[in-house]
Amino acid sequence: MNSIKGQLSIRGVIIGCIGCAVITASSVYVALKMGALPWPIIFAAILSLFLLKVVSRGKSTLNEANVTHTIMSSGAMVAGGLAFTIPGAWMLGLGDDISWVQLIVIAVCGSALGLIGSIALRRHFIEDAKLEYPIGEAAAKTLEAGDTGGNTGKKLFGAMAFGGVFALLRDALGIIPRMLCQLPIPGVTFGIYCSPMMLAVGFLVGTGAVVIWFAGAVLGNFGIIVGGTALGFWDTDTATQIVSCLGMGCMMGCGVAVIVKDIIPKGCKLIKDSMRRNSEESKLLGLTAQSAKTATCMNFASGCSQAHESDVAFEVTKKPLRAAVVTIFVITCIAIAAAMLLGLPPVVSVVVVACAFVACAMSAQSVGQTGIDPMEIFGLIVLLLVSLFAQVDELRLFFIAALVAVACGLAGDVMNDFKAGHVLRTSPKAQWIGQGIGAAIGSVVAVAVIQVLFVAYGADSFGVGKEFVSAQASVVATMVGGIPNITAFIIGLAAGFILYLVGIPSMMLGLGIYLPFYMSFTAFLGCMVKVIFDLFRKNKLAAMSEEERERAEAATSESGLILASGLLGGESIMGIILALIVAGGALI
Repeated sequence: MNSIKGQLSIRGVIIGCIGCAVITASSVYVALKMGALPWPIIFAAILSLFLLKVVSRGKSTLNEANVTHTIMSSGAMVAGGLAFTIPGAWMLGLGDDISWVQLIVIAVCGSALGLIGSIALRRHFIEDAKLEYPIGEAAAKTLEAGDTGGNTGKKLFGAMAFGGVFALLRDALGIIPRMLCQLPIPGVTFGIYCSPMMLAVGFLVGTGAVVIWFAGAVLGNFGIIVGGTALGFWDTDTATQIVSCLGMGCMMGCGVAVIVKDIIPKGCKLIKDSMRRNSEESKLLGLTAQSAKTATCMNFASGCSQAHESDVAFEVTKKPLRAAVVTIFVITCIAIAAAMLLGLPPVVSVVVVACAFVACAMSAQSVGQTGIDPMEIFGLIVLLLVSLFAQVDELRLFFIAALVAVACGLAGDVMNDFKAGHVLRTSPKAQWIGQGIGAAIGSVVAVAVIQVLFVAYGADSFGVGKEFVSAQASVVATMVGGIPNITAFIIGLAAGFILYLVGIPSMMLGLGIYLPFYMSFTAFLGCMVKVIFDLFRKNKLAAMSEEERERAEAATSESGLILASGLLGGESIMGIILALIVAGGALI
């Protein structure tokens, strides 16, 4: 973990870049065609490990494969950020006013924001908060099983095979229905989603977090939509707007609270600690005030020049002053670039950049707890906030949503990869550099594919019921006119902020309120499977001796994690394979 040597290799970069181009292209197509984008991390992890073993004749390492898959998968989230927002402008007849240069600027600036935000967030979410990051955990288990084999590998790959075949029967052959137990409840998508991946997410996330998640779903769907409508407070359409705005506000409030409570205080404390240490060193040396200033500068310069290639030297927490200067400089450049090339006023650009960092924190927490990254929702939140205080034309509002969505998508992907790296003890520096390489490749490929599809099919092919359904972009298009219910949004904002401050995971509550009920219900069922599994395990262990109990407890706990990770990974892999097939058919 102390060096990038042997982890970020030339062969790994080449393999990663080729895979990134393929996965990014297919991700654009499937996001527009199917209105969904499966995480490509598991697929990229297996492909990276396989190709590296072939090229190196079995001499590659897990850390090299982990860095390679980081490069491979990062472009997909850039593709998602663009595909979930920009087509909405085409639906409103603004497609001819968008140039490929503007899309490149959006992709690159959004990627830079996601990368910068991930530096500050890594230690808090990965090490301090110890969030689950089920997708990243599954990627690490996949690499370990693929490298060592054995019984663990059999369990994992068996579960992956089941998840993959299940997804194939459901999505490609239509033998298995996508939904079960559907009920015709106005305004509520009640049912069970036939998804091993969604059940696995509920299993992996943890009982407490999923209960809050499901409580939000019950409150939004049956409390506000069904209950409020039955009592005559509002009609179904109004109730749906209230739920949507309340959920978005709650998530936004949580994101602001994360920054206020966790990020800013820790950053200030680190800076103060650094200044105090320098002051104490100066006093011990008996220096004058002027000499102390000189020594501080010399110590800082010496620290910069002698930076060791390690996790400690890489992270912001060990060099706060240097990181702060670099971060401020990059943020300023991004704001200026957005203002000049996207036509945004300078003040609006600065506000958008600041809000994007808050949204990245929201994205990192959402992915860490649920495996879900509603990137277009975070883009919508910032878009709507900007529209409240500034006069920005419709096209620029789409640019704002796209930039934030790309930043959030990449931030979620980076944090998943950091989780896998934390499990495997991979250098965060190597992974972060790999993410930067993949994001650059993904930005170019994603823009190229989007432009080709627009030219080939025309703007009229995008929208609900058309060739490319573009569901998320359709939502963005309908929201460009403003927040449907400002009161609900403000209430959610305040509630999310306060609840997080008192220790309640308001991000989970907001997700439950906002997401379709069938998704939350399916995750809750996965959580109930975890509860039953733990009860069964506890009863079985009670009859054993203390020595036997310790060994069996570790084994059974690992089995549950591996099987859930395998189901999650199998469906993800099949989703990518089907996406590649669809993309290949489109090219033919």
